[in-house]
Amino acid sequence: MTTTSDVVMDGGGDVDHKAISSDVIRGYIDVMILRVLYDGDSYGYEISKKITEISKDSYSMKETTLYSAFSRLEKFGYLCSYPGTYSGGRERTYYKMTDAGRLYYHRKCIEWAYTIELITKYILNPT
Repeated sequence: MTTTSDVVMDGGGDVDHKAISSDVIRGYIDVMILRVLYDGDSYGYEISKKITEISKDSYSMKETTLYSAFSRLEKFGYLCSYPGTYSGGRERTYYKMTDAGRLYYHRKCIEWAYTIELITKYILNPT
């Protein structure tokens, strides 16, 4: 399974097309989480599993990354947490996207479209 890493080049200078710089992913961790929550409330393990599933197993989010993002998103008011059902005797923490989170998600999607447009000019149209 490919995880975030710097682009890997083999000895011949070929690029590993499945590797994505962690710097690129870092700016969109929140978007990935909010995308999963857009469909409904969920808890950490299920959110992580869904992120991997959506990426077709080409990306998995580390637990520390996931929970620090939950904390950040909650701090900014983009999601809220609440206690949920018990699993194996333990209470799960569920997360719900707020209206502010939906607005933030849509703004980041628009930003991504502009980013693609800009960077494509440099990649597909070298001088």
